[in-house]
Amino acid sequence: MKTDLVKKEMAIKLRRKGKSIRGIEKLLGVRRSTLSGWLCNIELTKGQKEKLHQKWLSALVKARLKAAEINKNGRLERIEKIKREIRKFMLKVKIDKTVGELMLAVFYLAEGTKRENSIVIANSNPEILKAFLNLFRYLYQSDKSKFRCCLHLRKDQPEEQLKNYWSRILDIPKSQFHKTQFDKRTVKPTFKNYKGVCVVIYFDMNLQRRLLYMGEELLQMINKIHWARSSVG
Repeated sequence: MKTDLVKKEMAIKLRRKGKSIRGIEKLLGVRRSTLSGWLCNIELTKGQKEKLHQKWLSALVKARLKAAEINKNGRLERIEKIKREIRKFMLKVKIDKTVGELMLAVFYLAEGTKRENSIVIANSNPEILKAFLNLFRYLYQSDKSKFRCCLHLRKDQPEEQLKNYWSRILDIPKSQFHKTQFDKRTVKPTFKNYKGVCVVIYFDMNLQRRLLYMGEELLQMINKIHWARSSVG
């Protein structure tokens, strides 16, 4: 009992000095419910209340930053785990002519033009177009002279610099680039890493038909798998 009285006196002194109930709880090891009874008649000054409020706000900011850091670290760990799983999975993947042509057909079905005329695919991601052309050249005996390119840029972008860039990335001579198309509606400055949209054309109607029809057949195969699972369920 004497110990409780000593702690009560200490708690009252601390509270009168503007200490928070949570701080007193940690310092004295007394339950908050007990402290609430001991300190219920002690009124803090306006300055003390403001100081405690500012401490609370500061602690809240720190807690949020800590939580954000924990979440960030957890997210990075989850991402790295997925990347490791994918790298391990990709070691089993072998791209032969059959798999490669199916991949190319899916590429084209998603990104290419559907009009029967020539192979036309457009994208702003250089890696996607580079991958498409790498597969295309791996699968078919392509005629380099049948390639054409056309850039669609914002009006504040450097045409020659980007022509050189796309020509190098895609291994298509600048002489086979059509006149660049500029978006005259450009208002805000263009993002630094944006390279515009590049349209790649290859003049071969039969190859285009092959890719389209293969893509359509693949879709039908996939949809049959879906229906088969549905009927089993």
